[in-house]
Formats: sequence, C-alpha cells, structure tokens
Amino acid sequence: MDYDVIVVGGGNAACAAAVSARENGAKKVLLLEKAPKAQRGGNTHFSGAIFRFVFDHVDQLDRFVPDAEEEYPGFRSGVPVYPHAAFTEDLMRVTEGKTDPELSKLMIDESYDTTCWMQDVGKHHFELAKSVMGIKVGDKIKWPRGAIIRTVHEGVGLSKQWFKTCEDMGIEIRYEAHVLDLAMDGQGAVRGVKVRGEKGLQTLKARAVILGSGGFETNPAWRTHFLGQEWGHAKVRGSNFNYGDGLRMAIEAGAMPWGHWGGCHATPIVTDAPDYGRRDLTDKTNRLSYPYGVMINVEGKRWIDEAVDFQAFTYAKYGGLILKQPKGMVYQIFDAKTMHLLEPRYSSSEPFRSDTLEGLVKQLKLDQAQAMQTLKKYNAACGHGGPFNAAVLDGLHTEGITPPKSNWAQKLDTPPYVSWPVTGGITFTFGGLKIDKDARVISTGWKPIPGLYTCGEMVGGLFHYNYALGTGLMSGAVFGRIAGKSAAKEAMGGKTQGKTVKNAAAKKAAAKKTPTKKKAVKKK
Repeated sequence: MDYDVIVVGGGNAACAAAVSARENGAKKVLLLEKAPKAQRGGNTHFSGAIFRFVFDHVDQLDRFVPDAEEEYPGFRSGVPVYPHAAFTEDLMRVTEGKTDPELSKLMIDESYDTTCWMQDVGKHHFELAKSVMGIKVGDKIKWPRGAIIRTVHEGVGLSKQWFKTCEDMGIEIRYEAHVLDLAMDGQGAVRGVKVRGEKGLQTLKARAVILGSGGFETNPAWRTHFLGQEWGHAKVRGSNFNYGDGLRMAIEAGAMPWGHWGGCHATPIVTDAPDYGRRDLTDKTNRLSYPYGVMINVEGKRWIDEAVDFQAFTYAKYGGLILKQPKGMVYQIFDAKTMHLLEPRYSSSEPFRSDTLEGLVKQLKLDQAQAMQTLKKYNAACGHGGPFNAAVLDGLHTEGITPPKSNWAQKLDTPPYVSWPVTGGITFTFGGLKIDKDARVISTGWKPIPGLYTCGEMVGGLFHYNYALGTGLMSGAVFGRIAGKSAAKEAMGGKTQGKTVKNAAAKKAAAKKTPTKKKAVKKK
C-alpha cells in the first residue's frame, strides 16, 4: 500500500481526521486538498471558529480562557453552564426533533473532551468570542449558553494551526489534488482514491480512506435540484471548491444518502457580498443582529418574527427564508437605541442613514408607501411586556400585528435610523451520508463499506431545517477525530498504536471545581 490512511479534504474535519489517524498509529497519512495552497482550508478559513460544547462547571473553561475573570470581572458568576441536557434541548429545538439521536448524543458526549484534544494535540489556542456572542448590559458582559469559545484569529487561525500541526506530525499534504473517484478491491472494500494532480491521473492506494471534503453548497446544479430554484443564484459564503465530489463518489460506491438533503445552513449577509467567500473578508459580510430591529421585504412588509429566539438559533434558517422573499433580499432597520448592540461586522459596509424614518425609507428600493404603513403599525403594536433586556428573551412583544415580534420589540423612534440590505448566503448543506458511531460509511444494504469513513459536512442526519451556532465545527472535530482513530485501527490491523488523549485529569479536576493546568502530550 502507498499509505495507511488517505484523507480527502482540507477543512477542520479533514485535518482533525488526519491528526487523529497519525496520533493513533497510522504511520503514512496523506491529506489531499483540492485547492491551491493559497486557497486551502475549505469553509473553515471563512468561519467565526466558535465551538459549542458541554461544561458542567465554569472551571472547565479555565484551560481555554484562563484570564477570563481578570479581563471581564464577574465572568465566573455570570457565564451560564451548559450541561448535556441543555445542548440536547437546543439541538432538538432547532432541528424540530429530527436530529439523529445516536449521532447527536455522541457529538454532545464528546464535545468537551474533543475541544480539550484540539488544545492538547492540535495545539489550538482559544479565546472568548466577545465580538459576536458577548452582550453588554450596563458595565457587564453577558454570555449566551454554550457557544462562547472560539479559536484565536477565528477561522483563519483555526485553519492555519491545523495545517501546522499536520506538518509537525509528519502528515503528507498535497495541494491541487482533485480526487475523482474511490478505488475499490475485488471484495468491495475502499483501498484508495483516483486523483488528478500535478502528475496527471493517479491511483493512490491506502488501507483506509476518510472523506472530509464538504457538502455541495458551491454546486448550482445540485443546489437547484435539492434545495430549490431560488438557490441557483445564491451567494456562497465560503470556499468555491465544495461541489459535492465526496458525496457523489461515495454514493456511486453504494453509500446511503442520509439526513436533510433539502436543507442547508444559510446566513443573512449584505447584498453586495461577493459571489464566493473572499479570504480577506472571511465572515465579515454577516448581518446577524436583526432581533433588535425589523426586517422588511421589497413589498414593504414585515414577513417574519425577527426575535422568536436569539440569533444563534435562527440565523442559519433565516438566511434561506430571506432568499425566498421577492428578489431574494430584505432590509434590516434599526434606530439609535440599539446601534450599540449591533455586532462589529456591521461596520464593514455603510448603511442607509437618515434622521427620520421617512427619509430612510425614501432611500430604499421597496414599496415606500407600504413600508411606512408597516413601520407605523409596528410602532403602535410595540411595548407590551418587558422591560427590554438584550441579554435574555425579555418578552417585550408586539400585539395586534402579524407577524408578531416576540422579544425586544421596541419602537423605532430614536434617530438616527439606519438600514442594511441583506440577502441569504449559503454556508453548507445538510444532506450527507449515513455513518455509525465509528464514522464508518453505511451502504444502502445497511452494512459498513469496508475502508471508508467520513466526517464534517458529509455526515448526514445531525442538522434538519436549522442549526445552532457552533455545532458545525464541533461536529467536524468530533467525527474527524473518531474517523481518524477508526481508520488508523483498520489500517493497522485492528490495533491503534498511539494513545488518544482523554483528558481524564481535566474532567476529574472540573468535577471538583478546581482549575486544570494544560498538560503536555508526549508524541509516540
């Protein structure tokens, strides 16, 4: 065999799989990245790099953000814990109970330990995601539950560190390596890949193959077929290399399609965002503070409850719903009372601005008469319940209008008034492959395909209809780690020679509510 394990892809999940395979005894590991080196990293490079994971005690965050209390006095007493039940509740709520029960439980069970593994073995550095998740109330920063930790330098740092770790561990990386098909032996086992690269067409042999090459979000033909006509011209927030190659070749080899093939993660972004993700902008085109204002379509009408929940639990769904509005765009409108609550990414483009609502509406390309009527009715309906509190679902709601606004329903009455035009940008698709707890790809005969594993966006069944911020990267790391370990075990004849870091000391210390010092990991 040319290699023990071949990993196809270059994002968070693929790199986690390669590192895990090497850690667990696979001596010759090859990572095949379709993109040139300058464009490597898949969607990971464009991400905000937030990881959602369970923790029962605030002390469990010390290893990631040891200076949090010093930097933000009151952090320990103010940050809510995030037990297994809370993560499960959030995932079940946003997926309408459709999430795969076995896979979601496994992801949640392994979420904290895998984040520790990323720090210990992957050598990643973490920080609080203040700019996106922190909400200032008075002189305090309030934190939502679950998704508050990200890697330093966000997705750029996450991707860069994964590749450095791969290189330091002796993992071979090939760029501009376009995998076209799987290579199978006479017994139906996957034993390599067919790839087009600098040496032309080659068949590279391996004892196991891990597919971590993303979904089909860049493919307009597949988007139109599986998601609907309005997705044909959708802007792609991230990589322009994710055409569903891995999904296609796996299904052709007998893999079982699994999950919500008609669903995807899509985000409200500015209408002048580029057609594909720009590496210097990464995720700065996002516009996610809509719960504190209103969204009006080109017909001049409000069309959805902007504040049924925190944006972390609605944004991935609302991006797609925006695309279904006339002309595939809407206007977000705010007044001076909430400008301080808008996440910093809003500053990457200039809004429409006026000292009067009428002056603002006159600048927008919509039904202006209807828009003014809508805004007047909205203001008249505001102010029930409350009081306003941006850090909680405050119950400050409208009455007598449809659609209602369930929280943070303040009148638009304080100049200046501002508006950003937004559309929906696709991030990744939900349809994938069925896998088991060892990340083995399951065939349509309901049996594992020998030698084939998958992880990342290609895992089907976790996300349906919607998505909770921070679960995509967490899933990628968890199942990448599992896939790497499983593939290494198969490649090494059923035994793993490395030692997987379990962070038992960290867990034990957390149970006692005592800070844990990061332990060095000895290389085998």
